[in-house]
Amino acid sequence: MHIDTFLARWRAAGGSERANYQLFIADLCALLEVDPPQPANEDTRDNPYVFERRVIFHHGDGSTSNGFIDCYKRGSFIGEAKKIRAGSETRQFDDALLRARGQAENYARHLPADEGRPPFLVVLDVGNVIELYAEFTCTGGSYTPFPDPRSHRIRLDDLSKPEIRARLKAVWHDPHSLDPARRTARATREIAVRLARVAQSLEGKYQPERVAAFLSRCLFSMFAEDVGLLPKVDNEGAFTGLLKTLQHAPQQFVPLVAELWQAMDEGKFSVAIRAQLPRFNGKLFKQPEVLPLDRDQIDLLLEASRADWAEVEPAIFGTLLESALNPLERHDLGAHYTPRAYVDRLVLPTVIEPLRANWHDTQAAALLLANEDKLKDAADLVRAWHHKLCTTRVLDPACGSGNFLYVTLEHMKRLEGEVLDTLAQLGDTQQRLEVEGLTVDPHQFLGLEINPRAAAIAEMVLWIGYLQWHFRTQGSGLPPSPILRDFKNIECRDAVLTADTIDIVTDEAGKPLTRWDGRTTKPHPVTGELVPDEAAQIERERYTNPRPASWPQADYIVGNPPFIGAAAMRQALGDGYTEALRAAWPAVPESADFVMFWWHHAADLTRRGEVQRFGFITTNSLKQTFNRRVLEHHLNAQPPLALAWAIPDHPWVDAASGAAVRIAMTVGQPGDAPGTLQTVVAEGGADGDAVHIELAEKTGRIHADLSIGADIVGAKALRANERLGTRGLQLIGAGFIVTPDEAAKLQPCDRIRPYRNGKDLTDRPRGALVIDLYGLTADEARSCYPATYQWVLERVKPERDAKAHSTDGAAYARSWWLHGKPRPELRKALAGLPRYIATVETTKHRVFQFLEATIAPDNMLVCIALADAYALGVLSSQVHVVWALAAGGTLEDRPRYNKSRCFDPFPFPAASPEQQTRIAALAEQLDTHRKRQQAAHPDLTLTGMYNVLAKLRSGEPLTAKDKTIHEAGLVAVLRQLHDELDTAVLAAYGWSDLNLTNPPTATDALLDRLVALNAERSREEATGQIRWLRPDFQNPSSTVNREKQAKMELPDNSPSTAAISPKPAEKRPWPPSLPEQVAAIAQVLADSQLPLDEAAIAERFTGKGPWKKRLPQLLETLVALGRARMSDDGRYGASK
Repeated sequence: MHIDTFLARWRAAGGSERANYQLFIADLCALLEVDPPQPANEDTRDNPYVFERRVIFHHGDGSTSNGFIDCYKRGSFIGEAKKIRAGSETRQFDDALLRARGQAENYARHLPADEGRPPFLVVLDVGNVIELYAEFTCTGGSYTPFPDPRSHRIRLDDLSKPEIRARLKAVWHDPHSLDPARRTARATREIAVRLARVAQSLEGKYQPERVAAFLSRCLFSMFAEDVGLLPKVDNEGAFTGLLKTLQHAPQQFVPLVAELWQAMDEGKFSVAIRAQLPRFNGKLFKQPEVLPLDRDQIDLLLEASRADWAEVEPAIFGTLLESALNPLERHDLGAHYTPRAYVDRLVLPTVIEPLRANWHDTQAAALLLANEDKLKDAADLVRAWHHKLCTTRVLDPACGSGNFLYVTLEHMKRLEGEVLDTLAQLGDTQQRLEVEGLTVDPHQFLGLEINPRAAAIAEMVLWIGYLQWHFRTQGSGLPPSPILRDFKNIECRDAVLTADTIDIVTDEAGKPLTRWDGRTTKPHPVTGELVPDEAAQIERERYTNPRPASWPQADYIVGNPPFIGAAAMRQALGDGYTEALRAAWPAVPESADFVMFWWHHAADLTRRGEVQRFGFITTNSLKQTFNRRVLEHHLNAQPPLALAWAIPDHPWVDAASGAAVRIAMTVGQPGDAPGTLQTVVAEGGADGDAVHIELAEKTGRIHADLSIGADIVGAKALRANERLGTRGLQLIGAGFIVTPDEAAKLQPCDRIRPYRNGKDLTDRPRGALVIDLYGLTADEARSCYPATYQWVLERVKPERDAKAHSTDGAAYARSWWLHGKPRPELRKALAGLPRYIATVETTKHRVFQFLEATIAPDNMLVCIALADAYALGVLSSQVHVVWALAAGGTLEDRPRYNKSRCFDPFPFPAASPEQQTRIAALAEQLDTHRKRQQAAHPDLTLTGMYNVLAKLRSGEPLTAKDKTIHEAGLVAVLRQLHDELDTAVLAAYGWSDLNLTNPPTATDALLDRLVALNAERSREEATGQIRWLRPDFQNPSSTVNREKQAKMELPDNSPSTAAISPKPAEKRPWPPSLPEQVAAIAQVLADSQLPLDEAAIAERFTGKGPWKKRLPQLLETLVALGRARMSDDGRYGASK
């Protein structure tokens, strides 16, 4: 359809929404040259692009109702159409479109999870206006005006512009191509590569900090000319034109560029470019050192200036610029940075969603006042909220080059645009507010960064992002003077540690003491193996009066602190720093990772009410025991912390190394409110620069292990299990391990034993042996086993000596002939046993097996000092495996078995003798079957067998290789043994009603019962009733043994069929302000599982006066905005 025909037809159109909206959309499709919606099918899932797409609303009382999307295109948009009678310049017109947007957002929330949310909402006033709203992450964030609040409304005549039609066509055909982050990311990479060439040409002549400062001024000048802050001279950018002139006179580069930058700083006439300049001020041009450049270097700078600096993406520009200026990282330039979508994923729930929720309450209150013709009151309300937004402070205490701060600034500017639009509808103007200094700007975004170059880049990134947004929304008008201001919002200092002095440690003669640098190695002169190079030394440091660093006051905290594991801290940070840090923060466990010092500090501030929310990136080991203790402390403290939102395991790009890593995201807030837990259910190909992921979502109280449901973290260790579970031997020296041939040369020696590590168990034993001199002094070892002693002397002692600077290292060096952690408690527990149970700490499949007592277990094995097959059977059952998966953490994507969380609190069943005999017989068969088949087939591994077993259970077809393993391992028999074992163990618990092949319902119920049983056993043990698993070892002084223990009946853990009486809702005071009243009513509706009538809602509040009279209007407003629903019988419920 030709544009003239389209415009002529719809300018004259009238009628109702129902009569015309489908015709309008069909004509619009013809105009855009896209296919129109298709006929609908009976099955909603078969309707990817239709009119009247049905959406099912699921309500808290279990009921459902239907809604219908006017036009829906899966993966593209939701269209909501109206025919508004009010004039397009009236407040009533804006109100109607706002209600339509709320209705469309409500549809988006209720789409089936497997369809996901489309990136666009298209709100139509038929034949008059089209409004676009976008949410490109498609993961539940708020839809915001697209491309910005100034230009998201497309009027009918605007469709005559080809660029507008192209935008709408992309909404239909390729909506993600409109994501500005994707377009600008490409431009930013190109710019950084060009800048890196200039930086490389200056290497060796000047200090890196001087080069960085000089190039930062250059690139800001290029940005300034491209956005119009610098005037054009002879139809060319002023700075680019100056560079062209200086190509032929490089000797004039320093004075002319210096004069330009001084004029920019002061806001005066520049002789260099022959133009009057606005006043920039700020820190950037205060002392503008200009480095002399030759002709070739000016050419490189000129090439960089020709890039489109107005299109730079601040969210990634800082990282790329830091790499461009760093010789060690430049070779990987552009290969890695944190994708914008990943940063959004944390910034939105930490900062933007709570701000938007508060704004929506204010917006609803203003709409109610406007409808009562109280326009001044409505405007005052919105203006007050705008002031609150413009004084909200956000801190990133590890800000790097500023990407998290910039992304937050951009979202807050978008939100500000919506607020100002509302103000304009009420008769106020943005220009007046900005002249008065009331605007979201960089002073609100605070950063701490220890790297001075990155800190300077972060400050510039914020200003570039702010100015980009100004010109995007205000056109060519200059921002208020001065353009840049030195807010001192980015501080260059340590974020977690401060001290009176930092001194070099010296000996008595004043000579600095040094340590191995932790990296450099050399070949051993005898063995040829790599050992620490003693010549590679760095100075030791001592911190005087170390204490926690203070943070600037902020409302929200968000960021990505450094990833350094507890074990690597000394090597990465030095002994002096690590010891000072531990001393300054005694509440943080020594086993916790470096990032947990940030987490602990932010949680403490939040619990004290000084911060509203904080959100951090951590490694996905956050839910493991050594880090989880920090979370447990704050979640269980008074006043408590709640996790408002979390993703336990998410792909990430380490900006320092470019490595693909797995991380967790957590957001904390004061109180004990339920939170939203998102889990990655699928990962696909690249979605721009990020990996495309699909998320599933649950709501409830999020525990310290980042789960919702049974509080497994709160389960207590049972005395019945104590002293039986421990890790294997930690050698601290590969020289202890020998091959059979090497061991033969050290004979006679009865101190060499078979040795098994995790790979030996999951794959095939290597035949490795281990030297074990436990119980001997060095003199005794040398006297009794001289050859073995020399072997350890040459292969273990040098490595131990090189690492003797730390407390642990010194202890290992003193006892260099012994294993680092020889586990005397394990040796005592295994004494007298013919065999014991072992499992690999970190492995894909949780498998338990018997090992002979002569075998020495590696540190990566968890050993259970029980020899009876009944215990092996219970541990091998799905009952325990489900518990272990929930209680343990993960390393990358492999479950970990932490004995203190997985074994110690696990309640064994109170099985009858007959049940114990049955379970033991099945466990013996299971262990024998696996070992027999492996002995018969040398290439058969446990991992291979259990991979095939997993495929059999899921119904996945077997490959040719799988079929070979199936036959060799007799995996069908393995499956049958496990099934029978699961049935027997469930019967021993009295839980035969559970069908564990039906997750997650059955597994959730199982975990609930196990947690309840753990609590019951804890109460028993408090009264002295302990169900010892091995009483002759655990309680030898008692006359009670396994056969003679007093009979302790297992409590009835079957599901209760009794009705649960709902707890009466607590009354709350009626809030004083209108926005608070909106929020309170919305919360009452959200908390209720059943719809409520007006009287029932009023009963939830206490208060005097005529406050109830306004309740109908408040409810009507919430319904109109899509935040509440009204059922056919006049009751109200939340739009969840």
